[in-house]
Amino acid sequence: MISLWLADADATDALGAALASTRPSAAVVHLRGELGAGKSTLARALLRALGVTGAIRSPTYTLVERYPLPAGSEAWHLDLYRIGGASELEYLGLDTDEASLWLIEWPERGLGTLPPPDLVVELEVEGGGRRIRIDAASPAGQRWLDALAALKGLPGNS
Repeated sequence: MISLWLADADATDALGAALASTRPSAAVVHLRGELGAGKSTLARALLRALGVTGAIRSPTYTLVERYPLPAGSEAWHLDLYRIGGASELEYLGLDTDEASLWLIEWPERGLGTLPPPDLVVELEVEGGGRRIRIDAASPAGQRWLDALAALKGLPGNS
């Protein structure tokens, strides 16, 4: 487990870059936290660091946004806040083999139909910044977490 305190948007961008630089070729990330905790901000920072150009929209109303990655793969950013149950995901046409990176906000609303997480990132507002807790949930996630922890200058390390 890694616990970080991110003071501002620059620290969030730096964490996104750190996650991008250590990311395995395929991964599922569950982003947990209340409304306004910074889930979409962190997802945007990670996608930007992976080379996504142009607008990076929050999937609050579309439920899923798909982004081509420079290596020819695809990242999916899902926001499941507005779904009533996991059965509604059937209509989104999500094929687990199409995306190499899944960033899922409100994953508890899609349990049982989503791929299992490699990392679970919990965010909460704390003071003027954000408290971030990153836990591995699979062997691949543990390797990712270890690589992240080994980075020098990881923002907000505490």
